[in-house]
Amino acid sequence: MSDGSLSQDEIDALLQGSGGMDIGGAPEPSTVPDLSDAELKAFRAVVKDTVEAQKSNMATLVGKDVRIADPKAQMMSQDEFISSVDEEMVQITLNYSDGAPGAHSYLLSEDAAVKIATPLIGQDGIEIDEATLSALQEAFSQISGPVVTALSEKASVSIMTDPPGGEKKSTGGLEYPDGEFACLSYRVSIEGERPFDLYEIYDAQIVKAIAGGAAPQAGQQQMAGGPQQQADPFAGFGGGQMGGQVGGAPQYQQPYQNPGQMGGQMGGQMGGGPPVQPVQFPNLQMQGASQEQGNIGLLMDVYMELTVELGRTRKLIKEILGFGEGTIIELDKLAGEPVDILVNHKLIAKGEVVVIDENFGVRITEIVSTMERLSTMA
Repeated sequence: MSDGSLSQDEIDALLQGSGGMDIGGAPEPSTVPDLSDAELKAFRAVVKDTVEAQKSNMATLVGKDVRIADPKAQMMSQDEFISSVDEEMVQITLNYSDGAPGAHSYLLSEDAAVKIATPLIGQDGIEIDEATLSALQEAFSQISGPVVTALSEKASVSIMTDPPGGEKKSTGGLEYPDGEFACLSYRVSIEGERPFDLYEIYDAQIVKAIAGGAAPQAGQQQMAGGPQQQADPFAGFGGGQMGGQVGGAPQYQQPYQNPGQMGGQMGGQMGGGPPVQPVQFPNLQMQGASQEQGNIGLLMDVYMELTVELGRTRKLIKEILGFGEGTIIELDKLAGEPVDILVNHKLIAKGEVVVIDENFGVRITEIVSTMERLSTMA
């Protein structure tokens, strides 16, 4: 019977790793992609181009002049982020669910959240409660719109976001992407308020997907240790400048020439041929506008529920059970006061009731502003 001690052969086997014993096991490979500095810079450049649009959206929401500095980008771990910010923060989550799925959210201090939410709700001395979080969710959903559009264009896919969520917690209890994540920090100044920092964090796989589309020339021609020669659609038409490029990307310095000159060059090489007309490309400056019109055109035949609300009231259950024919219910609207017009249960306009060929109708008298629509959440 053994006394529990190990023999020299067993010790040697353990030291060599062949003793058949599992000590901790092999570490699982990380699922978080590694990002290079070039990829992070390419991603920052994409977001940087949207700062003006984000600033304009925020200024419209708060009704004040807003300044947003260009973002700073760095890869961070959860511990590194927690150690660099306040102990408690507000997190507005707008995860990407399609196109480039992954975690994404905005984080800001409680003081910064109050500065943004106060003009939205229209009250002073607010606290971070459910109504404030709802207003912030709606606001950041609109502020992030230009970013989502830019990322969709760079990734050549349609990126969709989950419904926004909001919470106020200690920084250790908030939701973070797995492993290291990209953190963009903005310096925001609202007229009449002290500047504050706004943080935006992205899952590494989102950055990887967008950076690949933002810088397609960074490595697309690498093949067999050298540059790959691509087919030249104008080969032979541009003379020696284009046809003489070997072992590198073609330089289209003279993509179009006079048809007569082309015919002469081709005639000398091929013995004559049909006349060649220069290619006509659309105006690049108009492309964005036509594409935008085309995209909105896809939604023109989508049905939405429109409701005209005369008024509201609240009753106890016992009062409702007592309703019968002839019961009069008093509403919260005065006689002659405009009725509310709602689309998908969201207030968008006000109007007055009219009669059209013995049918009720409503004439729109006012389009509700974004700030007024957000104030109804309080």
